[in-house]
Amino acid sequence: MMTDFQLTSYDYYSSRRDMEVISNIVDALNKILDEDKCQAQPLFLKISENLILNIARKVVQDKKKTFLIGITGESASGKTVFVDNTIKACVKDKKEGIYTVIRCDDYYKDTSKELIEAGSYEELFKTGFSFDTPDAINLDLMKEHLVALKNGETITSPNYNFVTCVSDPNGEVKKPAKVVLTEGLYVLNEGLREIMDVKVYVFTPLEVLKDRWYRRAALRGKTGHAADLQFQDVNKTAQQYIRPAYQISDAVINGLVSQEYIQQITDKILNTLREIVY
Repeated sequence: MMTDFQLTSYDYYSSRRDMEVISNIVDALNKILDEDKCQAQPLFLKISENLILNIARKVVQDKKKTFLIGITGESASGKTVFVDNTIKACVKDKKEGIYTVIRCDDYYKDTSKELIEAGSYEELFKTGFSFDTPDAINLDLMKEHLVALKNGETITSPNYNFVTCVSDPNGEVKKPAKVVLTEGLYVLNEGLREIMDVKVYVFTPLEVLKDRWYRRAALRGKTGHAADLQFQDVNKTAQQYIRPAYQISDAVINGLVSQEYIQQITDKILNTLREIVY
């Protein structure tokens, strides 16, 4: 059994080692960020003052706790691309329990009845219906699932069909992991952002957003006047519900960077953490 002196001494040296590791992580990550700034299209457009230090502390001092990262941005900004390419870098470890992804799109409320009654998307939009407000998504269920994952519980996320507007509650089983990535239009809205460890905003210029959005809308069965009506709503509601998240985010990500570069810089960050911590 440790004496009080031995315990105090152990805690002192353990704390000192932790501080050295934290300092090394901060220095290494800042070097990666400095290299990123020199790129024609840097990935990071803004980093909050204490973000790197807070990440380093959590990695070292809270190893057993889940790290919840919320990623938002306007429709077609590149949120999913960022998350999917971050995952590609993570899976190179080939270890279970590294990451889990929760997507806001999976939590759209079932509106198949409303679509059938309207007869078409164009007629549905004419009634004033909007897919682009927080009310269209079951954010309460999404928060419940995120909290459960942070507490080490397994959940089943719903599955939403963007063509038929059907929500299937028996979607995909999601297991708790070291890192939970959650992405979507409203993941940094009030009520959800409070549970995030890191808040990320993906910024993309409007003209690029518009082009991406129309191409994706066609794949979801929305074309012509129906697509025009929804994009008008998308742009209007983004001003109210999404763009304010830019100001409260810990990091702003460039939505124009290539998929290859996202993987490359994510690799650098993961390898750096692995080398220093493990």
